[in-house]
Amino acid sequence: MEEQGRRAKLLIDGRLLDDGKTFASLNPATGEVVGHAPDATVADAEAAVAAARRAFDTTAWSTDTELRVRCLDQLHRALVEHKEELRELVIAEVGAPRMITYGAQLDEPIEIVRYYADLLKTYPMSEELGEIEARGRRHRRWVEKEATGVVAAVIPYNYPVQIALAKAAPALAAGCTVVLKGAPDTPLVTQALGELIHQHTDIPPGVINVLSSTDVAVGEALTTHPDVDLVTFTGSTATGRRIMAAASGTVKKVFLELGGKSAMVVLDDADLGLCAMASAFMICSHAGQGCAITSRVLVPRERHDELVGQIAGMMAGINYGDPADPAVYMGPLISERQRDKVHGLVQRAVEAGATLVAGGQKVDPGHFYQPTLLTGVDPDSEIAQEEVFGPVLVVIPFDDDDDAVRIANNSIYGLSGAVFGADEERALSVARRIRTGTMSVNGGYYFGGNAPFGGYKQSGIGREGGVPGMEEFLEHKTLATVVS
Repeated sequence: MEEQGRRAKLLIDGRLLDDGKTFASLNPATGEVVGHAPDATVADAEAAVAAARRAFDTTAWSTDTELRVRCLDQLHRALVEHKEELRELVIAEVGAPRMITYGAQLDEPIEIVRYYADLLKTYPMSEELGEIEARGRRHRRWVEKEATGVVAAVIPYNYPVQIALAKAAPALAAGCTVVLKGAPDTPLVTQALGELIHQHTDIPPGVINVLSSTDVAVGEALTTHPDVDLVTFTGSTATGRRIMAAASGTVKKVFLELGGKSAMVVLDDADLGLCAMASAFMICSHAGQGCAITSRVLVPRERHDELVGQIAGMMAGINYGDPADPAVYMGPLISERQRDKVHGLVQRAVEAGATLVAGGQKVDPGHFYQPTLLTGVDPDSEIAQEEVFGPVLVVIPFDDDDDAVRIANNSIYGLSGAVFGADEERALSVARRIRTGTMSVNGGYYFGGNAPFGGYKQSGIGREGGVPGMEEFLEHKTLATVVS
C-alpha cells in the first residue's frame, strides 16, 4: 500500500493495472485531494468478469477448502498489519471520525475475515438426509453445498471497509469468485483492499477483482452480465429496485441491503436521560450516514416535551469538525451533493409544518451539517418516511404500545430499530412486534461478524454476517444413490 496522496490501481485477473485514466478522490472535511483512483470502463468490468468466470470454472478455488482457509488467514493478517495505514485513509477519504474507526468503520470489520476463516474450518459442506425406501429399493440421500459462482459486489461510500469485507469474505469462504466495485466517493479505500489482497495473499488470479469507476454503465454491466451468477448490493432502495429488475433478465440471485428509516421506541417507564443520549449520539454517528441508524424517536405523548428538551441539550454538546482529531465525534457528510439533499429535506419539512428545534444549517468549510432535531412531524410526511442519510432526527408522539408499534411499522423499510423500557419483557414484546431485521433493546449491541444483518420489506433481501451470510453464496444440491 502507498501512503495518502496515492494513485490507486485496478485489480483484474491478478494484476494491478493503471491505464492512465483516473479521477480525484476528495477529503469531505477539507475538499483537498486525497489521491487519484482508476476510472474503470465497461471493458474493464467485462475483463474482470471474464477473469472471475475463468477462475471459478477452471481452478480448484471453489473446491479447495484448505486453500480458501489459508488465503483468508493471510488476508486477515495483512489487514491487521496494515490497519493503521487503512485508518488514516478511511479518516481522510470517508470523513469518518478517528474514534469510530476503532469500531464499525475498521477494527470490527477486519474481524469479519477472521470469523469466516474460522467458520470455514468447521462448516459442513454436506448434510445427510438418511435412507428411505422407494420403488422396492433403499436409497441414500444427502445435500452438498456448492459455491454459487461469480459474484458482483457493489458497495456504497459510508462504511467501505465493513461492507466490502462483509460481502467478499463470505463469498470467498463459500468458494465464489468476486468482482468488487467500490463507490466513486470512496474509491481509494476499496482499491487499497485490492492491493493488500494482491501483495499479501495466495488468492489465485481472477478469484477477486477490484474496480473503481465514475461511469454508471460499469455497475450496469456487472448487474446484467450473463456470466455473473449473483449480485450483492448495498445502497439506496431506489437503486436496489433497478438492480433487481436488471438482474431478472438473466434470473440472477440477488442479495440487497438497502435503506432504512428505523424507529427508537421510548416506553413510558424508560430512562429519558439514557434515551436522549442514545438517540442524539446515534443520529450523529458518522453524521447520520448509516442505513441502520435510528432516525425516528417515538415517545409517549405525555413525555414528549421532556425528551425533546433533553435531546436538544445532548445535541448541543456534540462536537463536530476535523475527523482526524481524536476528540471529534461527528465528521462531515460525504459531498456537497449529499449535504444539499439533507438540507432540502429539512427545509421542506419546516415548510410542511415541522418545528426546527435545533440545527438545520450548513457549516463551512467542508461538508458539515449541524445536528438537527425536528418535532411536530406527521408520521406520513416525507421527513418521517424518507431516508435522509444525515444527522437529522424526528420525534413523534404515541398514545400507547400498540400505537408505537403501528407508527414504527408505518414504513416501507424494516432494517433496524430500538426499544427502551424498564420492564425488559415488555420492551422485548414491543421489539418482537416491529418488523425489522435487527433490534436493540435497552442499548444492546447487535453488530458482529457472527450476527446476521439485513432487512424486512424494502430494506432488502438476504442477510450479511453469521452463517446465513455465507449461505447466501451457496447452492444446495440434493443427491441420491441406490443402497440395495
